[in-house]
Amino acid sequence: MGAQGNAAPVIIKRKKIVAGDGHHGGAWKVAYADFVTAMMAFFLLMWLLNATTEKQRKGIAEYFSPTVPLARISGGGEGVLGGDSLFSEMSLARTGTGGTTLRSTGRESGLSDAEMQALRSVEDALLGSGGESITQENLLRHVVTRMTDEGLVIELFDIDDATLFDGPTDTPTALLTELSAMLTRVLGLVRNPVAVAGHVAAQPVVLLDNTVWHLSSTRADALRRLLEAQGMPGARIERVTGHADREPAFRDPMSPRNNRLEIVLLRTEG
Repeated sequence: MGAQGNAAPVIIKRKKIVAGDGHHGGAWKVAYADFVTAMMAFFLLMWLLNATTEKQRKGIAEYFSPTVPLARISGGGEGVLGGDSLFSEMSLARTGTGGTTLRSTGRESGLSDAEMQALRSVEDALLGSGGESITQENLLRHVVTRMTDEGLVIELFDIDDATLFDGPTDTPTALLTELSAMLTRVLGLVRNPVAVAGHVAAQPVVLLDNTVWHLSSTRADALRRLLEAQGMPGARIERVTGHADREPAFRDPMSPRNNRLEIVLLRTEG
């Protein structure tokens, strides 16, 4: 009995086991990774702000702001399109594809199915998209088309190495004579009335006699005379108008691209 009384007491230790590696469960690693990511994004942003132009920053901002509609002529670039969207009004499409509300295409024009089909047949014959083309490729460089509420618009325009008129006059070049002959054949596919409009590039403000109104009107009338000389009945031509430099097709008002003529196949219904 005495021996048992002198025995050392038994001590039981209960160790609390904590899951993890003993360093707060590794949560600090996640927090550190988030911090590093945030710092990388911050330095990338600072570099981007320093390495881009104002126009490019505007384009980037619009891209990441889906609730803000993209500007019609904004793209933030300095490349071939000069910052424009591919479907900008300034980026010419051969058949008007991608037109905006200013130049609507397709069903938005409100044309009936029959009239739409008739006007499309003229467009196909002109551009050769429906089979064999009755036009020449060198002439098509001067032509774009678009469908509007008023009808099919066929636009003829100057390019740098070939113009529709001799200098700043209303004397047609051989090119415009060829175009008018081709158009007379194509427009003969339908009987819609026709409107002719003239547009010219702006002239320098230092000129004492600014002739944009007179020149746009006489050029439109010159095209009317060419069409009639090629066989188009004069009764089909409903109006001839000059718009001076008030409706530029290109952002630079003095660009030769603004020298253009428009032939509108007017709708006959509605």
